[in-house]
Amino acid sequence: MRAIFPVFRDIRIVGGLFILGVASLSLVGCSGTSKSMSTTPTTPTSPTTPSTPPPSQPSYPPTPPVQITWSPSSSKLPAPLATPPPAGSNDFPLTVSNPTDGASVTSPINVVASATPKNPIFFMRVYVDGVSVYYTASSSVNTQIFAAPGQHTVEVMAEDSSGYISATPINITVSAQSQTTISGIQNMTGWQSCSADFPANSQRAGQLCAAGNKNVPSSTMTEGQSTPSMDGKSAQFSMSAPGGTPNPTYGYSNELYFNPIAGGTNVSTFTYDLYFWIDHPEAPQALEFDLNQAYDDTGLGNPQRWTWGSECNFKGETPGRWDIWDDAIGKWEPTNVPCNPFPANTWNHLTWNFHRSGSQVVYDTLTVNGQVYQVNTTYDNQPGWDLEEIDTAFQMDLDSNADPYNVWLDQVSLTAN
Repeated sequence: MRAIFPVFRDIRIVGGLFILGVASLSLVGCSGTSKSMSTTPTTPTSPTTPSTPPPSQPSYPPTPPVQITWSPSSSKLPAPLATPPPAGSNDFPLTVSNPTDGASVTSPINVVASATPKNPIFFMRVYVDGVSVYYTASSSVNTQIFAAPGQHTVEVMAEDSSGYISATPINITVSAQSQTTISGIQNMTGWQSCSADFPANSQRAGQLCAAGNKNVPSSTMTEGQSTPSMDGKSAQFSMSAPGGTPNPTYGYSNELYFNPIAGGTNVSTFTYDLYFWIDHPEAPQALEFDLNQAYDDTGLGNPQRWTWGSECNFKGETPGRWDIWDDAIGKWEPTNVPCNPFPANTWNHLTWNFHRSGSQVVYDTLTVNGQVYQVNTTYDNQPGWDLEEIDTAFQMDLDSNADPYNVWLDQVSLTAN
């Protein structure tokens, strides 16, 4: 986003205390790792792995290094701005294993690539017909890219920390795309987390993330949990003040978990569906569930992102309400949907239906444990965001007493068409 920069806060006053809220989805970071794809919402499968050896790198001339002007300390933007895709170049080895040049594929396209520069990697991007649809600070890509039926040029490029670039364009034909569900998200690799700021090992080290306490809380994510679980593969998220016990002197804090699972421009309707189990429903300040879609049509010079942010705000409002994120102005807005403490130690079912319409973010319906609520609210999106991806996110918020709690997520899926 650029109209407002990566951090968006709202202040609420509850019982004489100021409470800081953050749209965590507007902050999420960059990574490219293996993703799972399935046509059913419950059974994750591995991305396509080519059975033949990867093709050799095409022969392109090397190019002079470009000047690097972005850094997390000098820019409020989460990543360097996308530029039009470069011509093919071979400054260092870049292998695109999938798809292959001239292939006929279905959408989403499993894009698999790896770079081995002499210098540390700076970033990789995936372009479709000149539009940047996926960004990662990793030296490899294994993701799902949505593209409309027809002929396309997919280009994978990598840049190292000295500005050297390798880029490989590939011509493909997309034969079909149907409604697709990416499932088992809670067990995918690629999850990242941050609290007040992005941690030192992140490309965005030091940039503001989920706000909250600068003294980082104790929070972990553990995948592949058999108990409690609906299918033997839940993910456990823990949250507490340092030391793991209630601490009224510690105050509010947050931990954001997010995973860039795909990229693309031609999907605009989404169903974000999951089950969650909480051991102490009286403990959290709020629980947040979010979705982002972002891409950069470099020919227009105007990156776009649509953020669907939602939180069950137990203690920030009386009575508790579900809040949704106004993307353009960076503010939480209450809905008429009640947010009551969920039953403890049982599975709760949450389903959000969203879509985008032009430059607008549309919240359609929220279903909580079988109760359907018509939200039907539209906000403008936020232009200027240069971190291209489709990602899902979950955030845990500590209350003023820093009461510890655990949440398990299971059967997390995103359906897109």
